[in-house]
Amino acid sequence: MRFLILLTIVFLFSCVNKEVVQNETQQFLDNYSSEFQKLYYASAEAEWRSNTYIVEGDTATSNATQRANKALAKFTGSKENIEKARQLLQQKDLLKPIQVKQLETVLYQAANNPETVEQIVDARIKAETEQTEKLYGFDFKIDDKSVSTNDIDDILRVETNMPKRLAAWESSKEVGKGLKSGLTNLQKLRNETVQALGYSDFFSYQVSDYGMTTKEMMDLNKRLVEELMPLYRELHTYARYELAKKYGVSEVPDYLPAHWLPNRWGQDWSSMVDVKGIDLDGVLKDKGAQWLVEQAERFYVSLGMEKLPAIFWEKSSLYPAPIDAAYKKNNHASAWHMDLENDVRSLMSVVPNSEWYETTHHELGHIYYYILYTNPDVPLLLRAGANRAFHEAIGSMLGLAAMQKPFLQNLDLVPSDIETDQMQSLLKEALNYVVFIPWSAGVMTEFEYELYANNLPENQFNAKWWEMVKKYQGIVPPSDRGEEYCDAASKTHINNDAAQYYDYALSYVLLFQLHNYIATKILNEDPHSTNYYGNKEVGNFLKQILSPGASVDWRKLMQDTLGEEISANAMLEYFAPLMEYLKKENEGRKYTI
Repeated sequence: MRFLILLTIVFLFSCVNKEVVQNETQQFLDNYSSEFQKLYYASAEAEWRSNTYIVEGDTATSNATQRANKALAKFTGSKENIEKARQLLQQKDLLKPIQVKQLETVLYQAANNPETVEQIVDARIKAETEQTEKLYGFDFKIDDKSVSTNDIDDILRVETNMPKRLAAWESSKEVGKGLKSGLTNLQKLRNETVQALGYSDFFSYQVSDYGMTTKEMMDLNKRLVEELMPLYRELHTYARYELAKKYGVSEVPDYLPAHWLPNRWGQDWSSMVDVKGIDLDGVLKDKGAQWLVEQAERFYVSLGMEKLPAIFWEKSSLYPAPIDAAYKKNNHASAWHMDLENDVRSLMSVVPNSEWYETTHHELGHIYYYILYTNPDVPLLLRAGANRAFHEAIGSMLGLAAMQKPFLQNLDLVPSDIETDQMQSLLKEALNYVVFIPWSAGVMTEFEYELYANNLPENQFNAKWWEMVKKYQGIVPPSDRGEEYCDAASKTHINNDAAQYYDYALSYVLLFQLHNYIATKILNEDPHSTNYYGNKEVGNFLKQILSPGASVDWRKLMQDTLGEEISANAMLEYFAPLMEYLKKENEGRKYTI
């Protein structure tokens, strides 16, 4: 009897102790979240201004951005918050799993801004602000005439005059020269910041957000490149011969000259192929830029989503800055969850063409992800994607879906009775999605690994960059590019979204897994020819994936919703018919990678 009484007392005490610890933890998390949201919103507003209103010589905007970012950094990296989160996690077994995830998020955020190295954090914030201003304030020129990045992209897509192509490509890289010293400084400051909380380098810190080691992430990306390399090899061979023919070059080069390709970095070659019967650019030109954004919203509403909130339309920056504007803006498309609650915005430079048609669907995918995981079941600190790749996967998948023929026919963007060459459609998609993997999982991931994990010296930046480009993409520069250049820094993400580009590689793999499931399990359609439009069951499936945000483990979410782990199998299966086609097209041609 005494023993039973003792057990009862112990049980009751443990329950009381558990409740006390959980209450104490929740009080800390509530207070932290409230202050974090306020400072995060102020930082986002300042960054928004820095990205949408860039004026040469304007120090007020950059100073305001630095102040806002410093305030957020000081809070998230404070000794008090670090010590309290660590103390509470010592009693991890008594906490709710959702509380543990939030505390781990607190410490992850702290590692990017630890108060113990406040001077380094302040210097990094200042350096990042200055780098962004240089990047987006750069005046691109061709023949001494200012041009936009849209202008450069248009030339690389359609121009056949080689001197003009070369001039456009070289213009696109000039921005890197002025960014090189800043990148060197950021390499040092980013590493030193996270090392203060025990991370070996900035790359391993970013990778840890997946619950993976650097080796695990690098191995995964290398596996993706290797699995897709046989198909990429066929595409590379095809492109060399077809582009040589297009440009009237009799001797086909072993490697693709960078300025031959329709993209500044060779990450997307899809505009090489025009699918007969589909003149999307021509149709969209008459629709106008605003129609593209509004139509993307109509698509999501057709799936059962709510209309975008008024604040989206009031505060987004959706179109290019006027030609005579006294300011510049960031032309890179992005979606913003300003306050982690109701203020959602998009930054785009939409013009009425097929690329921006796809991009509007992609970016609104991010916006609806924000909206769906902003719910009472997801604490503010966990309002993010299941992992960073999930956000891009959703956006890219819906961009893919919006480009398939049945979808376009449903919108009367192509005639209902139009006959198209399915293999050409598949080739066009592969020149986007497959071509992207060696670039993202190979070049970008390995370069940033070298930059941060191996402290790549500044005098080797450009050499290492082109070594990786040749190794993974089979692309070479038009002429020698010495160390006075920093061609890696011409890519936005190297400067202001560092050590995370594998997110995009993983997202492309995920998007084909998600698309395959929707096509085969929900729509009962061929994955190459689907129409999501108006299907509420597809909308419900998306809500199931998106609504939990980061409150669940991403691996478990994949098992629960797709019944499989991350894998390139769905992507390889999707493009399997193309492999046989390309082998026939490339008969007698020389393979060089």
